Amino acid sequence: MVNRNDESFKMPTDRIQTGIPALDEALGGGLIPGTLTVVAGATGIGKTQLGLQFAHQGVAQEGEPGIIFDMTTRGDSQNQDDYARRLFDWELSFQPPGDQVHPSEVWNRESARRDYLHIFARNGRRVTRGDLEFDDWKVWKLELLKKLQMCIRFFYGNFVQGVRRCVIDGVEPTVKASDSFQFDTFDYVYHQILRKEDDWVARDLFREQFRANSAEVDQHRYNHAEIACLLLYTTHDVMLDDMLVRPIDSGDVFANANTIIYMGKTREANRMGRALHVAKHRGSACDDAIIPFEVTERGIVMGERSS
Repeated sequence: MVNRNDESFKMPTDRIQTGIPALDEALGGGLIPGTLTVVAGATGIGKTQLGLQFAHQGVAQEGEPGIIFDMTTRGDSQNQDDYARRLFDWELSFQPPGDQVHPSEVWNRESARRDYLHIFARNGRRVTRGDLEFDDWKVWKLELLKKLQMCIRFFYGNFVQGVRRCVIDGVEPTVKASDSFQFDTFDYVYHQILRKEDDWVARDLFREQFRANSAEVDQHRYNHAEIACLLLYTTHDVMLDDMLVRPIDSGDVFANANTIIYMGKTREANRMGRALHVAKHRGSACDDAIIPFEVTERGIVMGERSS
């Protein structure tokens, strides 16, 4: 068990920088370590670019870029590799699918340190129970259970190599989150990996081989309270005004998030624009302005604020 008197396991207080200085300013200095941030907006609004800027900022702040966990299911790529190459000259390293890698490879940086994992095959499947016949749903759930071990290896293998931030992309809207296997997967990853003490994650990974790897586990400790998680969530709403009046239901992923950032279209006379708003930032002062931004060759650039 973790010794809470150990200096390395005290709760972190430094803010997590997003890679966008104006957004960090609006957030009162940045995101709060050990919490969930949801960035919500329609397809094409700029969420993935923001996520990659956040991930790449890890190089400057922690010495390691963040990792990207892609849950896209409908066959359309989020283009993370193209954006990373263009914005930062960053060649994403991909974890191959499958179960062929032995768990003990997490100690080998060349094998374990991967930037990107796409857990679902790009086969056009939709994301809810209602989209599948009962037997197909059972098959899908069994397939998902097998993939969760791959998820544990991906996250744990990166965290023991120094990664401290992750981006979860490709989450699609549903009428009921409880019917979505994307939210099933996210719930497992968030509570059973990201917010779980590292030695218990190691037990889930190694299982009966934990004792044989216990010395390495002790040598590769990390503080799970330092892990920053950014969830990129696609909304049906396109206009920022419509998102601002959306109710936050109890039990919804929005209700459980510490920070919510809405990204949407705006209209001024006959001109369309883009803006974001920090709708929730628990435990910190934040700017409640609507802040215009542009998606440029340099990524998200935030402009002058409007009240």
